[in-house]
Amino acid sequence: MDTPIRVLVVLPLYGGSLPVGRYCVRALKRLGHTVEVFEAPDFHSAFISLKDLHVSRERLSSLENGFLNVVSQAIYAKVETFQPDLVLTMAQAPLSMQILKRLRRDGVATAMWFVEDYRLFTYWKAFAPQYDYFGIIQEDPFFDELEAVGQENAIYLPLAADPEFHAPMEISSVDRRVWGADVAFMGAGYPNRRAAFRQLVGYNFKIWGTEWDGDIALEPLVQMQGRRLSPEECVKIFNATTINLNLHSSVSARHLISGGDFVNPRTFELAACGAFQLVDERSLMPDLFWSDELATFTSISEMQDAIDHYLTNPEERAAYIERGRKRVLADHTYDIRMQSLLDFIAARRDGWPSQDRGEVDFFQDYPEELRSKVLGLLGTLGLPQDTSFEDLVWNLRQQQGELSDIETAILFLDEWKKQYGSK
Repeated sequence: MDTPIRVLVVLPLYGGSLPVGRYCVRALKRLGHTVEVFEAPDFHSAFISLKDLHVSRERLSSLENGFLNVVSQAIYAKVETFQPDLVLTMAQAPLSMQILKRLRRDGVATAMWFVEDYRLFTYWKAFAPQYDYFGIIQEDPFFDELEAVGQENAIYLPLAADPEFHAPMEISSVDRRVWGADVAFMGAGYPNRRAAFRQLVGYNFKIWGTEWDGDIALEPLVQMQGRRLSPEECVKIFNATTINLNLHSSVSARHLISGGDFVNPRTFELAACGAFQLVDERSLMPDLFWSDELATFTSISEMQDAIDHYLTNPEERAAYIERGRKRVLADHTYDIRMQSLLDFIAARRDGWPSQDRGEVDFFQDYPEELRSKVLGLLGTLGLPQDTSFEDLVWNLRQQQGELSDIETAILFLDEWKKQYGSK
Protein backbone atom coordinates (compact mmCIF):
# COMPACT_ATOMS: atom_id res chain seq x y z
CA MET A 1 0.00 0.00 0.00
CA ASP A 2 1.55 3.28 -1.14
CA THR A 3 -1.23 5.74 -0.24
CA PRO A 4 -0.24 8.11 2.59
CA ILE A 5 -2.52 7.71 5.60
CA ARG A 6 -2.97 9.13 9.08
CA VAL A 7 -1.92 6.84 11.92
CA LEU A 8 -2.48 7.41 15.62
CA VAL A 9 0.04 5.33 17.57
CA VAL A 10 -1.01 4.65 21.16
CA LEU A 11 1.96 3.89 23.39
CA PRO A 12 1.72 1.87 26.62
CA LEU A 13 2.18 3.53 30.00
CA TYR A 14 5.51 1.73 30.41
CA GLY A 15 7.18 -1.61 29.65
CA GLY A 16 9.10 -3.40 26.95
CA SER A 17 6.74 -2.50 24.12
CA LEU A 18 7.23 1.24 24.74
CA PRO A 19 10.47 1.57 22.72
CA VAL A 20 8.96 -0.70 20.05
CA GLY A 21 6.12 1.78 19.71
CA ARG A 22 8.55 4.65 19.23
CA TYR A 23 10.41 2.72 16.53
CA CYS A 24 7.08 2.15 14.77
CA VAL A 25 6.40 5.89 14.82
CA ARG A 26 9.77 6.59 13.20
CA ALA A 27 9.19 3.91 10.59
CA LEU A 28 5.71 5.13 9.66
CA LYS A 29 7.02 8.66 9.22
CA ARG A 30 9.85 7.41 7.01
CA LEU A 31 7.24 5.63 4.91
CA GLY A 32 5.57 8.99 4.29
CA HIS A 33 2.56 8.72 6.60
CA THR A 34 1.22 11.40 8.92
CA VAL A 35 1.66 10.13 12.46
CA GLU A 36 0.30 11.37 15.77
CA VAL A 37 1.41 9.78 19.05
CA PHE A 38 -0.65 9.35 22.20
CA GLU A 39 1.98 9.66 24.91
CA ALA A 40 0.51 7.35 27.55
CA PRO A 41 3.82 7.42 29.52
CA ASP A 42 2.95 11.02 30.45
CA PHE A 43 0.23 9.55 32.65
CA HIS A 44 2.40 6.88 34.29
CA SER A 45 3.64 8.86 37.30
CA ALA A 46 0.08 9.84 38.23
CA PHE A 47 -1.04 6.24 37.83
CA ILE A 48 1.60 4.77 40.13
CA SER A 49 1.06 7.55 42.68
CA LEU A 50 -2.35 6.03 43.40
CA LYS A 51 -0.53 3.32 45.36
CA ASP A 52 0.67 5.99 47.80
CA LEU A 53 -2.88 6.66 48.96
CA HIS A 54 -2.73 3.64 51.33
CA VAL A 55 -6.31 2.59 50.67
CA SER A 56 -7.76 -0.91 50.58
CA ARG A 57 -6.87 -3.23 47.73
CA GLU A 58 -10.42 -3.12 46.42
CA ARG A 59 -10.52 0.66 46.51
CA LEU A 60 -7.13 0.93 44.83
CA SER A 61 -8.26 -1.39 42.03
CA SER A 62 -11.36 0.75 41.51
CA LEU A 63 -9.27 3.94 41.37
CA GLU A 64 -6.80 2.41 38.92
CA ASN A 65 -9.59 1.22 36.62
CA GLY A 66 -11.20 4.66 36.77
CA PHE A 67 -7.89 6.33 35.95
CA LEU A 68 -7.27 4.05 32.98
CA ASN A 69 -10.80 4.77 31.76
CA VAL A 70 -10.01 8.50 31.77
CA VAL A 71 -6.84 7.84 29.77
CA SER A 72 -8.85 5.76 27.32
CA GLN A 73 -11.36 8.59 26.93
CA ALA A 74 -8.44 10.92 26.23
CA ILE A 75 -7.33 8.59 23.43
CA TYR A 76 -10.82 8.78 21.92
CA ALA A 77 -10.72 12.57 22.12
CA LYS A 78 -7.42 12.46 20.21
CA VAL A 79 -9.08 10.26 17.57
CA GLU A 80 -11.91 12.77 17.16
CA THR A 81 -9.41 15.58 16.62
CA PHE A 82 -6.85 13.78 14.45
CA GLN A 83 -9.31 11.64 12.45
CA PRO A 84 -6.84 8.81 11.75
CA ASP A 85 -7.23 6.11 9.16
CA LEU A 86 -5.65 3.67 11.61
CA VAL A 87 -5.21 3.48 15.38
CA LEU A 88 -2.18 1.32 16.11
CA THR A 89 -1.55 0.25 19.69
CA MET A 90 1.26 -1.61 21.38
CA ALA A 91 0.84 -4.38 23.94
CA GLN A 92 -0.43 -3.04 27.28
CA ALA A 93 -1.78 0.16 25.69
CA PRO A 94 -4.50 1.76 27.90
CA LEU A 95 -7.33 1.47 25.40
CA SER A 96 -10.52 0.05 26.90
CA MET A 97 -12.86 -2.39 25.21
CA GLN A 98 -15.60 0.23 25.37
CA ILE A 99 -13.53 2.68 23.30
CA LEU A 100 -12.48 -0.08 20.89
CA LYS A 101 -16.14 -0.82 20.27
CA ARG A 102 -16.82 2.87 19.63
CA LEU A 103 -13.95 3.04 17.15
CA ARG A 104 -15.32 0.03 15.30
CA ARG A 105 -18.73 1.66 15.23
CA ASP A 106 -17.14 4.85 13.87
CA GLY A 107 -15.40 2.90 11.11
CA VAL A 108 -11.86 3.65 12.35
CA ALA A 109 -9.49 0.75 11.68
CA THR A 110 -7.68 -0.55 14.79
CA ALA A 111 -4.66 -2.80 15.12
CA MET A 112 -2.54 -4.05 17.99
CA TRP A 113 1.00 -5.35 17.73
CA PHE A 114 1.07 -7.90 20.54
CA VAL A 115 4.83 -8.17 21.13
CA GLU A 116 4.53 -10.53 24.10
CA ASP A 117 4.42 -14.26 24.79
CA TYR A 118 0.77 -15.23 24.48
CA ARG A 119 1.26 -18.16 26.86
CA LEU A 120 2.37 -15.90 29.73
CA PHE A 121 0.31 -12.77 29.04
CA THR A 122 -3.20 -14.02 28.43
CA TYR A 123 -5.13 -10.73 28.49
CA TRP A 124 -5.17 -11.01 24.68
CA LYS A 125 -8.14 -13.38 24.98
CA ALA A 126 -10.42 -10.52 25.97
CA PHE A 127 -8.92 -7.77 23.83
CA ALA A 128 -7.95 -9.49 20.56
CA PRO A 129 -11.55 -9.84 19.25
CA GLN A 130 -12.11 -6.11 19.76
CA TYR A 131 -9.31 -5.15 17.36
CA ASP A 132 -9.81 -5.24 13.62
CA TYR A 133 -6.26 -6.53 13.07
CA PHE A 134 -3.80 -8.23 15.38
CA GLY A 135 -0.04 -8.53 14.87
CA ILE A 136 1.77 -11.32 16.73
CA ILE A 137 5.36 -12.52 17.19
CA GLN A 138 4.42 -16.22 17.39
CA GLU A 139 2.80 -18.61 14.95
CA ASP A 140 0.69 -21.75 15.46
CA PRO A 141 -1.02 -22.63 17.68
CA PHE A 142 -1.52 -18.90 18.44
CA PHE A 143 -3.32 -18.33 15.14
CA ASP A 144 -5.77 -21.12 15.96
CA GLU A 145 -6.38 -19.78 19.47
CA LEU A 146 -7.01 -16.28 18.11
CA GLU A 147 -9.50 -17.64 15.61
CA ALA A 148 -11.25 -19.51 18.42
CA VAL A 149 -11.93 -16.22 20.25
CA GLY A 150 -13.10 -14.46 17.09
CA GLN A 151 -9.95 -12.79 15.74
CA GLU A 152 -9.51 -13.89 12.13
CA ASN A 153 -7.30 -11.01 10.96
CA ALA A 154 -4.00 -11.92 12.61
CA ILE A 155 -0.62 -11.47 10.98
CA TYR A 156 2.78 -12.82 12.00
CA LEU A 157 5.03 -9.80 12.56
CA PRO A 158 8.38 -10.70 14.10
CA LEU A 159 10.24 -8.00 15.96
CA ALA A 160 12.86 -5.88 14.20
CA ALA A 161 15.45 -3.11 14.44
CA ASP A 162 15.56 0.57 13.57
CA PRO A 163 18.75 1.04 11.50
CA GLU A 164 18.76 4.80 12.14
CA PHE A 165 18.93 4.09 15.84
CA HIS A 166 20.48 0.61 16.13
CA ALA A 167 23.70 1.29 14.29
CA PRO A 168 27.46 0.85 14.69
CA MET A 169 29.08 3.68 16.60
CA GLU A 170 32.56 4.77 17.56
CA ILE A 171 33.23 4.18 21.25
CA SER A 172 35.84 6.33 22.98
CA SER A 173 38.34 4.75 25.33
CA VAL A 174 36.59 6.42 28.26
CA ASP A 175 33.16 5.12 27.25
CA ARG A 176 34.60 1.68 26.56
CA ARG A 177 35.79 1.45 30.16
CA VAL A 178 32.31 2.36 31.38
CA TRP A 179 30.13 0.44 28.92
CA GLY A 180 32.43 -2.26 27.58
CA ALA A 181 33.45 -5.75 28.74
CA ASP A 182 34.65 -9.04 27.29
CA VAL A 183 31.21 -10.49 27.99
CA ALA A 184 27.99 -8.67 28.88
CA PHE A 185 24.28 -9.17 29.20
CA MET A 186 21.60 -6.49 29.06
CA GLY A 187 18.15 -7.43 30.32
CA ALA A 188 16.04 -8.37 33.32
CA GLY A 189 17.07 -10.95 35.90
CA TYR A 190 14.76 -13.83 35.05
CA PRO A 191 15.33 -17.09 37.01
CA ASN A 192 16.96 -18.96 34.10
CA ARG A 193 19.41 -16.11 33.49
CA ARG A 194 20.38 -15.92 37.15
CA ALA A 195 21.15 -19.62 37.25
CA ALA A 196 23.04 -19.58 33.94
CA PHE A 197 25.15 -16.51 34.61
CA ARG A 198 26.40 -17.69 38.01
CA GLN A 199 28.68 -19.94 36.00
CA LEU A 200 30.32 -16.93 34.30
CA VAL A 201 31.60 -15.00 37.31
CA GLY A 202 35.20 -15.82 36.36
CA TYR A 203 35.01 -13.77 33.12
CA ASN A 204 35.30 -10.02 32.61
CA PHE A 205 31.51 -10.01 32.74
CA LYS A 206 29.06 -7.14 33.19
CA ILE A 207 25.31 -7.38 33.76
CA TRP A 208 23.01 -4.50 32.88
CA GLY A 209 19.33 -4.09 33.66
CA THR A 210 16.75 -4.52 36.39
CA GLU A 211 15.56 -7.26 38.76
CA TRP A 212 18.98 -8.65 39.70
CA ASP A 213 18.80 -7.79 43.39
CA GLY A 214 19.12 -10.53 46.01
CA ASP A 215 21.64 -12.65 44.09
CA ILE A 216 24.86 -12.62 46.12
CA ALA A 217 26.96 -14.11 43.33
CA LEU A 218 25.75 -11.78 40.57
CA GLU A 219 25.14 -8.49 42.36
CA PRO A 220 28.83 -7.44 42.14
CA LEU A 221 28.55 -7.77 38.35
CA VAL A 222 25.41 -5.66 38.03
CA GLN A 223 26.17 -2.18 36.69
CA MET A 224 24.59 1.20 37.48
CA GLN A 225 22.90 -0.26 40.59
CA GLY A 226 20.54 -2.24 38.38
CA ARG A 227 18.63 0.76 37.07
CA ARG A 228 16.55 0.74 33.90
CA LEU A 229 18.66 1.76 30.92
CA SER A 230 17.68 4.03 28.06
CA PRO A 231 17.69 2.68 24.49
CA GLU A 232 20.62 5.01 23.76
CA GLU A 233 22.64 3.45 26.57
CA CYS A 234 21.82 -0.03 25.31
CA VAL A 235 23.28 0.83 21.91
CA LYS A 236 26.49 1.94 23.64
CA ILE A 237 26.69 -1.34 25.54
CA PHE A 238 26.11 -3.39 22.40
CA ASN A 239 28.86 -1.56 20.53
CA ALA A 240 31.38 -1.56 23.38
CA THR A 241 31.06 -5.26 24.31
CA THR A 242 33.11 -8.02 22.71
CA ILE A 243 30.52 -10.77 23.25
CA ASN A 244 26.91 -9.82 23.93
CA LEU A 245 25.02 -12.70 25.53
CA ASN A 246 21.41 -12.98 24.41
CA LEU A 247 19.66 -15.59 26.53
CA HIS A 248 15.88 -15.47 26.09
CA SER A 249 13.94 -15.17 29.32
CA SER A 250 12.17 -17.94 31.20
CA VAL A 251 10.30 -17.86 34.50
CA SER A 252 11.70 -21.32 35.27
CA ALA A 253 15.23 -21.99 36.51
CA ARG A 254 14.85 -25.71 35.82
CA HIS A 255 15.30 -25.29 32.06
CA LEU A 256 17.95 -22.62 31.51
CA ILE A 257 17.51 -22.79 27.73
CA SER A 258 13.78 -22.54 27.21
CA GLY A 259 13.73 -23.62 23.56
CA GLY A 260 10.86 -21.23 22.92
CA ASP A 261 9.56 -19.93 19.63
CA PHE A 262 9.62 -16.12 19.21
CA VAL A 263 12.84 -14.17 18.69
CA ASN A 264 13.35 -11.22 21.03
CA PRO A 265 14.03 -7.64 19.87
CA ARG A 266 17.61 -7.76 21.18
CA THR A 267 18.53 -10.30 18.48
CA PHE A 268 17.68 -7.84 15.71
CA GLU A 269 19.03 -4.79 17.54
CA LEU A 270 22.42 -6.35 18.25
CA ALA A 271 22.79 -7.45 14.65
CA ALA A 272 21.83 -4.00 13.35
CA CYS A 273 24.39 -2.39 15.68
CA GLY A 274 27.15 -4.49 14.17
CA ALA A 275 27.65 -6.14 17.55
CA PHE A 276 28.62 -9.76 18.07
CA GLN A 277 26.11 -11.88 19.98
CA LEU A 278 25.70 -15.40 21.31
CA VAL A 279 22.00 -16.24 21.27
CA ASP A 280 20.10 -19.35 22.32
CA GLU A 281 18.34 -21.13 19.48
CA ARG A 282 14.61 -20.57 18.97
CA SER A 283 12.18 -22.55 16.84
CA LEU A 284 11.28 -19.51 14.67
CA MET A 285 14.88 -18.38 14.24
CA PRO A 286 15.65 -20.41 11.06
CA ASP A 287 12.89 -18.50 9.24
CA LEU A 288 14.57 -15.21 10.12
CA PHE A 289 18.32 -15.89 9.94
CA TRP A 290 20.61 -18.36 8.22
CA SER A 291 22.84 -20.40 10.51
CA ASP A 292 25.94 -18.44 9.46
CA GLU A 293 24.33 -15.10 10.37
CA LEU A 294 24.02 -15.74 14.13
CA ALA A 295 26.28 -17.59 16.56
CA THR A 296 23.94 -19.77 18.63
CA PHE A 297 24.00 -22.24 21.51
CA THR A 298 21.61 -24.88 22.85
CA SER A 299 23.06 -25.48 26.32
CA ILE A 300 24.99 -23.61 28.98
CA SER A 301 28.07 -25.72 28.35
CA GLU A 302 27.86 -24.79 24.65
CA MET A 303 27.55 -21.14 25.65
CA GLN A 304 30.70 -21.30 27.79
CA ASP A 305 32.65 -23.10 25.06
CA ALA A 306 31.50 -20.51 22.53
CA ILE A 307 32.57 -17.63 24.79
CA ASP A 308 36.06 -19.09 25.10
CA HIS A 309 36.25 -19.69 21.35
CA TYR A 310 35.03 -16.35 20.08
CA LEU A 311 36.99 -14.28 22.59
CA THR A 312 40.15 -15.48 20.85
CA ASN A 313 38.83 -15.46 17.26
CA PRO A 314 38.00 -11.87 16.27
CA GLU A 315 37.90 -12.69 12.56
CA GLU A 316 35.06 -15.17 13.10
CA ARG A 317 33.18 -12.59 15.16
CA ALA A 318 33.61 -10.07 12.35
CA ALA A 319 32.19 -12.50 9.79
CA TYR A 320 29.05 -13.10 11.87
CA ILE A 321 28.70 -9.35 12.44
CA GLU A 322 28.85 -8.56 8.73
CA ARG A 323 26.39 -11.27 7.67
CA GLY A 324 23.94 -10.62 10.53
CA ARG A 325 23.81 -6.88 9.97
CA LYS A 326 23.32 -7.33 6.24
CA ARG A 327 20.37 -9.66 6.86
CA VAL A 328 18.66 -7.33 9.33
CA LEU A 329 18.98 -4.33 7.03
CA ALA A 330 17.51 -6.34 4.16
CA ASP A 331 14.63 -8.11 5.92
CA HIS A 332 14.11 -7.10 9.54
CA THR A 333 13.53 -3.37 9.94
CA TYR A 334 10.52 -1.62 11.44
CA ASP A 335 9.89 0.02 8.07
CA ILE A 336 9.40 -3.45 6.60
CA ARG A 337 7.16 -4.55 9.47
CA MET A 338 4.95 -1.46 9.24
CA GLN A 339 4.65 -1.82 5.47
CA SER A 340 3.67 -5.47 5.90
CA LEU A 341 0.98 -4.50 8.42
CA LEU A 342 -0.46 -1.75 6.22
CA ASP A 343 -0.46 -4.01 3.16
CA PHE A 344 -2.26 -6.69 5.20
CA ILE A 345 -4.94 -4.22 6.31
CA ALA A 346 -5.41 -2.77 2.81
CA ALA A 347 -5.88 -6.26 1.35
CA ARG A 348 -8.60 -7.10 3.88
CA ARG A 349 -10.44 -3.78 4.24
CA ASP A 350 -12.50 -2.64 1.26
CA GLY A 351 -12.11 1.01 0.37
CA TRP A 352 -9.31 1.60 2.86
CA PRO A 353 -7.94 4.13 3.26
CA SER A 354 -10.76 6.53 2.47
CA GLN A 355 -9.72 9.41 0.22
CA ASP A 356 -12.56 11.79 1.11
CA ARG A 357 -10.39 13.94 3.37
CA GLY A 358 -8.48 16.44 1.30
CA GLU A 359 -7.61 16.54 -2.35
CA VAL A 360 -4.57 14.94 -3.97
CA ASP A 361 -1.92 17.30 -5.39
CA PHE A 362 -3.82 20.27 -4.00
CA PHE A 363 -1.25 22.76 -5.38
CA GLN A 364 -1.12 21.51 -8.98
CA ASP A 365 -2.49 24.83 -10.31
CA TYR A 366 -0.14 27.01 -8.24
CA PRO A 367 2.45 29.19 -10.01
CA GLU A 368 5.69 27.32 -10.60
CA GLU A 369 7.68 29.33 -8.03
CA LEU A 370 5.10 28.63 -5.30
CA ARG A 371 4.77 25.01 -6.34
CA SER A 372 8.54 24.63 -6.05
CA LYS A 373 8.47 26.05 -2.53
CA VAL A 374 5.69 23.69 -1.47
CA LEU A 375 7.55 20.70 -2.93
CA GLY A 376 10.64 21.78 -1.02
CA LEU A 377 8.62 22.03 2.19
CA LEU A 378 7.15 18.55 1.66
CA GLY A 379 10.67 17.20 1.21
CA THR A 380 11.87 18.92 4.38
CA LEU A 381 9.00 17.38 6.35
CA GLY A 382 9.58 13.96 4.79
CA LEU A 383 6.13 13.91 3.18
CA PRO A 384 5.25 12.54 -0.28
CA GLN A 385 4.24 14.90 -3.06
CA ASP A 386 0.63 13.70 -3.01
CA THR A 387 0.14 14.67 0.64
CA SER A 388 -3.23 16.34 1.17
CA PHE A 389 -3.47 19.96 2.26
CA GLU A 390 -4.96 18.90 5.60
CA ASP A 391 -2.11 16.49 6.34
CA LEU A 392 0.46 19.13 5.43
CA VAL A 393 -1.19 21.55 7.85
CA TRP A 394 -1.28 18.91 10.57
CA ASN A 395 2.44 18.23 10.19
CA LEU A 396 3.26 21.93 10.21
CA ARG A 397 1.38 22.40 13.47
CA GLN A 398 3.53 19.69 15.09
CA GLN A 399 6.75 21.57 14.28
CA GLN A 400 8.55 23.88 16.66
CA GLY A 401 10.59 27.00 16.00
CA GLU A 402 10.14 30.01 13.77
CA LEU A 403 7.91 29.65 10.74
CA SER A 404 9.22 30.24 7.24
CA ASP A 405 7.32 32.44 4.78
CA ILE A 406 5.79 29.44 2.98
CA GLU A 407 4.81 27.77 6.26
CA THR A 408 3.15 30.97 7.46
CA ALA A 409 1.28 31.31 4.18
CA ILE A 410 -0.04 27.73 4.33
CA LEU A 411 -1.26 28.10 7.92
CA PHE A 412 -2.88 31.43 7.03
CA LEU A 413 -4.61 29.76 4.08
CA ASP A 414 -5.86 27.00 6.37
CA GLU A 415 -7.41 29.54 8.75
CA TRP A 416 -8.94 31.40 5.81
CA LYS A 417 -10.49 28.17 4.49
CA LYS A 418 -11.96 27.39 7.93
CA GLN A 419 -13.47 30.84 8.24
CA TYR A 420 -14.88 31.19 4.75
CA GLY A 421 -15.52 27.56 3.85
CA SER A 422 -13.36 27.66 0.78
CA LYS A 423 -12.35 24.45 -0.91
